[in-house]
Amino acid sequence: MQNVDGAASLADCPTRLAVEIISDKWAVLALFGLSQTPRRHGELVDLIGGVSRKVLTQTLRRLQQYGLVDRHAAAARRVEYSLTDLGRTLIEPIEVLTNWAREYGGDIADFQEAAEVAASAGARPAG
Repeated sequence: MQNVDGAASLADCPTRLAVEIISDKWAVLALFGLSQTPRRHGELVDLIGGVSRKVLTQTLRRLQQYGLVDRHAAAARRVEYSLTDLGRTLIEPIEVLTNWAREYGGDIADFQEAAEVAASAGARPAG
Protein backbone atom coordinates (compact mmCIF):
# COMPACT_ATOMS: atom_id res chain seq x y z
CA MET A 1 0.00 0.00 0.00
CA GLN A 2 1.12 3.49 -0.64
CA ASN A 3 0.18 6.77 0.94
CA VAL A 4 -0.64 9.83 -1.15
CA ASP A 5 3.05 10.73 -1.38
CA GLY A 6 3.82 7.35 -2.97
CA ALA A 7 6.05 6.06 -0.18
CA ALA A 8 5.29 2.50 0.83
CA SER A 9 4.46 2.69 4.53
CA LEU A 10 1.59 1.09 6.36
CA ALA A 11 2.08 3.56 9.20
CA ASP A 12 0.89 6.39 6.96
CA CYS A 13 -1.62 4.41 4.90
CA PRO A 14 -5.07 6.04 4.56
CA THR A 15 -6.55 2.57 5.01
CA ARG A 16 -5.75 2.83 8.71
CA LEU A 17 -8.38 5.55 9.10
CA ALA A 18 -10.98 3.51 7.25
CA VAL A 19 -10.22 0.42 9.33
CA GLU A 20 -10.34 2.47 12.53
CA ILE A 21 -13.84 3.63 11.64
CA ILE A 22 -15.31 0.38 10.35
CA SER A 23 -13.58 -2.00 12.76
CA ASP A 24 -16.27 -1.15 15.31
CA LYS A 25 -19.21 -3.36 14.34
CA TRP A 26 -21.66 -0.98 16.00
CA ALA A 27 -20.35 1.92 13.92
CA VAL A 28 -20.99 0.09 10.66
CA LEU A 29 -24.45 -0.97 11.80
CA ALA A 30 -25.31 2.54 13.02
CA LEU A 31 -24.17 4.05 9.72
CA PHE A 32 -26.18 1.53 7.75
CA GLY A 33 -29.17 2.06 10.06
CA LEU A 34 -29.08 5.75 9.21
CA SER A 35 -28.66 5.18 5.48
CA GLN A 36 -32.35 5.48 4.62
CA THR A 37 -33.66 8.10 7.01
CA PRO A 38 -32.78 10.04 10.18
CA ARG A 39 -33.60 8.05 13.31
CA ARG A 40 -34.02 8.56 17.00
CA HIS A 41 -31.70 6.83 19.44
CA GLY A 42 -34.29 4.28 20.54
CA GLU A 43 -35.17 3.46 16.94
CA LEU A 44 -31.51 2.70 16.25
CA VAL A 45 -31.24 0.50 19.35
CA ASP A 46 -34.24 -1.52 18.15
CA LEU A 47 -33.10 -1.62 14.53
CA ILE A 48 -29.55 -2.71 15.30
CA GLY A 49 -30.42 -5.18 18.05
CA GLY A 50 -27.92 -6.38 20.64
CA VAL A 51 -26.37 -2.98 21.32
CA SER A 52 -26.81 -1.26 24.66
CA ARG A 53 -28.01 2.32 24.78
CA LYS A 54 -24.72 3.38 26.37
CA VAL A 55 -22.58 1.74 23.69
CA LEU A 56 -24.74 3.19 20.91
CA THR A 57 -24.41 6.65 22.44
CA GLN A 58 -20.62 6.26 22.53
CA THR A 59 -20.62 5.01 18.95
CA LEU A 60 -22.75 7.88 17.68
CA ARG A 61 -20.54 10.41 19.48
CA ARG A 62 -17.44 8.92 17.88
CA LEU A 63 -19.11 9.02 14.45
CA GLN A 64 -19.98 12.67 15.08
CA GLN A 65 -16.31 13.36 15.87
CA TYR A 66 -15.37 11.86 12.50
CA GLY A 67 -17.92 14.12 10.79
CA LEU A 68 -20.03 11.16 9.64
CA VAL A 69 -23.17 11.68 11.74
CA ASP A 70 -25.16 14.75 12.74
CA ARG A 71 -27.19 15.03 15.95
CA HIS A 72 -30.33 17.16 15.68
CA ALA A 73 -32.17 18.20 18.84
CA ALA A 74 -35.59 19.44 17.71
CA ALA A 75 -36.89 19.48 21.29
CA ALA A 76 -35.61 18.46 24.71
CA ARG A 77 -36.61 14.82 24.23
CA ARG A 78 -36.68 14.75 20.42
CA VAL A 79 -33.17 14.02 19.19
CA GLU A 80 -32.52 12.52 15.79
CA TYR A 81 -29.36 11.31 14.14
CA SER A 82 -28.64 11.47 10.44
CA LEU A 83 -25.74 10.91 8.11
CA THR A 84 -23.70 13.83 6.89
CA ASP A 85 -22.71 14.03 3.23
CA LEU A 86 -19.40 12.49 4.24
CA GLY A 87 -21.17 9.72 6.16
CA ARG A 88 -23.26 8.87 3.09
CA THR A 89 -20.05 8.14 1.19
CA LEU A 90 -19.55 5.06 3.38
CA ILE A 91 -22.88 3.43 2.49
CA GLU A 92 -21.68 1.98 -0.82
CA PRO A 93 -18.57 0.34 0.73
CA ILE A 94 -20.74 -1.02 3.57
CA GLU A 95 -23.14 -2.47 0.99
CA VAL A 96 -20.19 -4.10 -0.81
CA LEU A 97 -19.06 -5.69 2.48
CA THR A 98 -22.64 -6.80 3.18
CA ASN A 99 -22.91 -8.45 -0.22
CA TRP A 100 -19.56 -10.15 0.31
CA ALA A 101 -20.76 -11.50 3.68
CA ARG A 102 -23.97 -12.80 2.10
CA GLU A 103 -22.03 -14.55 -0.64
CA TYR A 104 -19.16 -15.97 1.41
CA GLY A 105 -20.48 -16.11 4.97
CA GLY A 106 -21.52 -19.74 4.54
CA ASP A 107 -18.03 -20.65 3.30
CA ILE A 108 -16.48 -19.03 6.35
CA ALA A 109 -18.90 -20.82 8.70
CA ASP A 110 -18.09 -24.14 6.95
CA PHE A 111 -14.36 -23.50 7.31
CA GLN A 112 -14.72 -22.64 11.00
CA GLU A 113 -16.78 -25.76 11.62
CA ALA A 114 -14.23 -27.96 9.83
CA ALA A 115 -11.41 -26.37 11.83
CA GLU A 116 -13.27 -27.04 15.10
CA VAL A 117 -13.88 -30.67 14.11
CA ALA A 118 -10.21 -31.08 13.19
CA ALA A 119 -9.11 -29.49 16.45
CA SER A 120 -11.44 -31.76 18.42
CA ALA A 121 -10.18 -34.84 16.60
CA GLY A 122 -6.58 -33.85 17.27
CA ALA A 123 -7.29 -33.28 20.97
CA ARG A 124 -8.68 -36.78 21.53
CA PRO A 125 -6.35 -39.31 23.05
CA ALA A 126 -5.47 -42.22 20.78
CA GLY A 127 -7.36 -45.29 21.81
